[in-house]
This record gives sequence, structure tokens and C-alpha cells, in this order.
Amino acid sequence: MSDPQKHLTPYMSPAEAWAFALGASIGWGSLVITGNTCLSQAGPVGSVFGLLIGAAIMLVIAGNYFYMIRCCPDAGGVYAYAKEAFGYDHAFLCAWFLALTYLAVFWANATSLPLFARYFLGGVFHVIYCYSLFGYEVYLGEALLSIAAILLVAVLCARRKKIPAVLMAALAVFFVVGITVCFASALIRHGASFSFRPLTVPGKNDVAQVIGIACISPWAFIGFENISHSAEEYTFPHRKVFRVLAAAILSATLLYIFVTLLSVTAYPPEYGSWLAYIRDLDNLSGVKGLPAFYAARFYLGNFGLWLLLFSLLALIVTSLIGNLIALSRLFYALARDRVLPRRFSNLNRRGIPEKAVWLIAAVSLLIPFLGRTAIGWIVDVTTLGATIVYGFVSAAALKTAKRQGDNAEKRTGFIGLILMAGFLLYLLIPNLFSSGSMATESYFLFTIWAILGFVFFRGLMKRDETHRFGNSIIVWIALLSLVLFTSLIWMSQTMIAATGDAMSRVQDYYVAKFGSADAAAFVAGEISALRHTIARSMLIVIVLFGFSVMTLLNIYSLMRKRAEESEAELGSVRHMANTDPLTGVKSKHAYVEAETALNGEIQGGAAEPFAVVVCDVNGLKQVNDTLGHKAGDEYIRSAAVLICELFQHSPVFRVGGDEFVAILRGRDYDDRREIMAKLGRKAEANIGLGEVVVAAGISDYAAGDDRTIRDVFDRADALMYRRKKELKAMGSVSR
Repeated sequence: MSDPQKHLTPYMSPAEAWAFALGASIGWGSLVITGNTCLSQAGPVGSVFGLLIGAAIMLVIAGNYFYMIRCCPDAGGVYAYAKEAFGYDHAFLCAWFLALTYLAVFWANATSLPLFARYFLGGVFHVIYCYSLFGYEVYLGEALLSIAAILLVAVLCARRKKIPAVLMAALAVFFVVGITVCFASALIRHGASFSFRPLTVPGKNDVAQVIGIACISPWAFIGFENISHSAEEYTFPHRKVFRVLAAAILSATLLYIFVTLLSVTAYPPEYGSWLAYIRDLDNLSGVKGLPAFYAARFYLGNFGLWLLLFSLLALIVTSLIGNLIALSRLFYALARDRVLPRRFSNLNRRGIPEKAVWLIAAVSLLIPFLGRTAIGWIVDVTTLGATIVYGFVSAAALKTAKRQGDNAEKRTGFIGLILMAGFLLYLLIPNLFSSGSMATESYFLFTIWAILGFVFFRGLMKRDETHRFGNSIIVWIALLSLVLFTSLIWMSQTMIAATGDAMSRVQDYYVAKFGSADAAAFVAGEISALRHTIARSMLIVIVLFGFSVMTLLNIYSLMRKRAEESEAELGSVRHMANTDPLTGVKSKHAYVEAETALNGEIQGGAAEPFAVVVCDVNGLKQVNDTLGHKAGDEYIRSAAVLICELFQHSPVFRVGGDEFVAILRGRDYDDRREIMAKLGRKAEANIGLGEVVVAAGISDYAAGDDRTIRDVFDRADALMYRRKKELKAMGSVSR
């Protein structure tokens, strides 16, 4: 067996990237949920316009992703972007909600297989009844079906790279063709008497219906950006990414529109309109309960039914693979930064973060036993999670564009941020703008996840020896705000539901005793008034809380500014002491400080792997003697530039006239052999070119044997002198 890979390696073509982006953004919900939801909320025409507006919004978000992929082409997607733009605290916050969002979508598709079986295979997997949870009957056979799917996909994604990619592309083409054929058949074969009327849902404002559909776009399209997590694995230039993302968004939009319109082209004869049919779906089962499938069979017979059925199965498989790979790359990036244990960043011999894949599979194995109702609540939070994530990528694009002076990207970043802020407000105050976009339980689950974020972040800070986390108050404020907002909404929704139940009981008693036919309308009006009263009260509380938070942040900012001004004076003195004036690298004083810190880690048994590189400049005396000390200084500066270019992620110190030291950790430590080989080739090539020649030696810290960093330094120093003699001999031969 060959050695494990050290870095993610390219394998994903543009067509495969499109398949990943499309396959992860749509799944079971695209055929079974989205069409029905859109139709019940906005009708066919309102749904089409809402989806088109949602697609336009997602193209703005895609533009922000495209910009950040070019600026920061690292694994981890928006986690990496938030880290680059705002620091580790913001990055953690973003990763926390991104992980929940992707996990929820992965779980939803894994547990949709039993629903698939219930619709099309009857009770085949209704084996060994376990219990009923929130009204959903859990069977061991169905749970094992979902578990088998999770394990099968995990094995595939943990052992192979190219096979899942090729499979994704083939399945994506299949379901696109399958859905398109069914829709085209409906357009061609529907009767002359067919009508899309009513075009929107009667009794509701048409514009509000369209806006309502547009506002679920983060939920409908979440996953299209999953290829950002694999930015290190493209076989194509990053400048082509936007075309891939745009193609995936437009493909998903067309599929949503096709399924939505297909669902109203045919319905059972006992219903007078598509609206009556859609409103009665909860009372239907089998193919009748799935409008798109009923229409496909109506126009194409069993061929249409099977075509759409296998298209749905392909959608589920692509969603599982796409989300699992995206999650594994996110966890890989988190482990590389020690947010998760470092072992989850290890790559197998094919360059796959196999342990990260199995971590995701392990935390998913109990989910099938929760029942589909609870899974629905978990999936509901993807609306909030996706909105937060897209807001973060827009904010990162805005800040990065400001820093780099890219005006077009500043505009798209600002637009995306404003849109996502509006969506978040829409979701957090549902009864003010709508009758509620998420289940009451979903708000409670989101609150729990935010509280768990507090707990996890505290543990992260406790083991963060490098003090990367906890430097910003934003994590605490954001999590506290979300806990307050979502718990308030959960409480208000619960109060409305409880009040509605109580008033319904009063209504039943009143009608039974006095026989009034107006009681139902009266109760409905009172509940509506109560809902709006609570919403207004919540809005006032949120505004007051928001004002308090802004004031707190302003005070905190002033305190930080004063502290920074005080530290700046000390810092300038410290910087002068720690910076070599000739080369700009760190000084010998800085090396002594680093040496002291490392010795403390070694003696405390907390030292992580590192290596010391000792470098010496060949031929400096000859340059000084023949060309003067000014040329000698320039020679030393050239050596410093060469060393820093090679060891880009490590501190470089000038510890003598022509001697430099680099302490390698992290990425440079992992790549130390390749970098040293490159330095050796450069030195040999420069002999013939008459340019600066640097001799270097490297030694790794040996835990248990080395008592101080000096032990490591001495070995590297000895190897450097041996190399210095070799290069001097080469120079003599060349002359």
C-alpha cells in the first residue's frame, strides 16, 4: 500500500462539479415537497415567478461564492472565507450552522428512502414495529434501510474519488432528462379544456405569494454551493466556477418549475380543480398522493411513473453523495485548524479524508430511529441555517472586495447581505409577515443547537493554546441573540397554538349549547388578531434588544480601540526589537522568545510536531571583499526573500550575520521534505547563475529524546554545514 496523501488532489471536472452542485441542491423534497408547497402557497404562476426571483437571488450569492473561491481556494468553503475575512470566531459561528444545515439535508434524504418505499413498495419494509414518535410509526426494517444507505454511500465516498464523481454526473443527467420528458409530455398531451386557473391561491395577495416563494430560496437551493468545499480538488481553473454554479442554479430552477407545473396538469376526476386536489393531499396515499407522479402516469402510463420514480431515486442518491462529500471536506478543514480533533484531517492513500467521512456516517446512524416527523423539524431549520451561511459569504465578499478595491464584488456582497438580512427577519418574525414559515418545534431545535454552540465554543477555547478563538465578542452576541429570538418565537407560537386549542374547545361548547353558526368565524378572527398582537409585541422586544446589542457592541468597540492604542505604542517598540532591520524577517531577539516558548511546551509535554531549519548564505565574504558591504547587504536580503518564499507559513529568523532559522509547523511541517528539496535544487541552480546560494539543514523534534529546542537546532546546524561544503565543492567544479 502506498503512503497516505498529504493534500487533497484534483479530480473534479466541470461537468462533475455541475452534477455535485445540482445533485446536492435538490433531493426528495424537489419532487415530493417543493412542488406541493409552492402550489399550496402561490399557485402555478405565483410559484414560477417566485422561483425565478429566488434563482436571481441565488445567482447573486453564487457571484459572492465565485469571488471568494478565487480569493481563498481552500477546502471548507464559507468557513475558510469567514476565517480569511473576519477571523476564527466568525468562522466557527459560520461552520456551526453550516454543519447543521448540511447534516439536516443529508439526514432528510437518507430517511426519505422509507417514504419512497411506502409510496411505491407498500409495506415491504414495515418489519418489526418499534414505536410511534410524534405520530410517525417507526419500523426497524425502514430504519435499517436508511442505515444501509448511509453506510453504502460512506463506503463509496471513503474509498473512491472518481467513481462517485462519475456516478453523480450520470445520475444528474438521468434525472434532468427524466423530469424534462415527463413535463414535455404533459405540455404536448394535455387536453384542450385544461387550464392553470386559478393562477394563484385565491384570497391571498398575489405579490405576497410571489415574495413568499422567493423567500424560501435559501431552503430550495441550499447545496448548490457544496463544490466550494472542494476548491482544492478542481481539475479546471477557478475562473470557470461561476459558470458551473450558474448552470446548477438554472438547472434546479427549471426542474422545480417543471415539477410544479406538471403537478397541476392532471388530477383525479373527483376534484374540480388542481387547488382542490392539492389541498386534499394529506388524505391521499400512493401515487395519488404525489401529484407529479400521478400526472406522469396520466400522460405516459407506467413508463412515465417508472421514469419519474427512478429520477426521484437518482435525486436521493446524488443528494446523499454530494452532501456527504461537502461535509467531509468541511470537517477536514475544521480538523486541519484543530476545531475538530486533528485525526479527522488525515487523508488516505487516495487523498480522501476517510475518517471525516466515517464521523459523519457515525453521527447519522441513530437519526432513522427519530421518525420522519422529527426529521421534518430538523430539516426545517435549514431555512435559517442557509440564510445565515449565505449572509456570511456575502459579508466576507463585501469585506474582501473593500480591502482589494473590487467595486463590482462590493456591490454583490452588499446586495447579498441585505437580502439575507431581510430573509432572516422574515423568518424570525413569521406572524408579522406571514402565517409562519417553520414548524414551532423547529424554532425550539434551532435554539438548542445555538446553546450547544455555546458549549462547544467554550470547550474549543479551553483547549486553544494558540489563542486563535475568543478574540471577538461576535460569537457570544450572535448565539445569545439567536437563542433569545428563536426561543421567543417558539414561546409565542406555542402560546398561539394553545390559545387556538382553548378557543376551539370554547367554540365547540358554545355551538353545542347555543347552536351559533358564526362561532367558527369569530374564533378564527380572534386567533388572527392574537397572532398579530403577539407579532407586534415581539417586534418591539426585538427592536429594543437589537438597539441594546448595538450599543453594547459600540461600547465594546470603544474599549478595544483604547486598548489597541495603548498596545500600539508598546507594539511598535516590541516590533522594532523583534524585527531584523536589514531583511525585515524576525530578529535574534524574537528567536530567543520563540525558543523559550517552545522549551516550555517541551518540558510541559505539550509540544506538537515541529522541525527546525538552519540556513547559511554561501559566498558572503567573497561578495563583501570584491563588491563591498552594500552589495553584501543586498546579498543577505536576497537570501531572506528566497527563504521566506519557500517557508511561507513559518516564522523566519535572522540569528547571525548570514545565518537564518525557520521553525516549521502545520502545512510547512507536512511539506518539509518537498520544500527542502526545492531549496536544494534552487541553491544548485544559482551556483551557475551567480545568484544567492543558501545551504540548509533540517531536523525534526523527537519527542522524549529532545529536551530543548537546542538539541534539534544542533542536528540541523550540523547538516547545514555538511550541505555548505557540498555546495562549495560544486562551485569550485563549475568554475
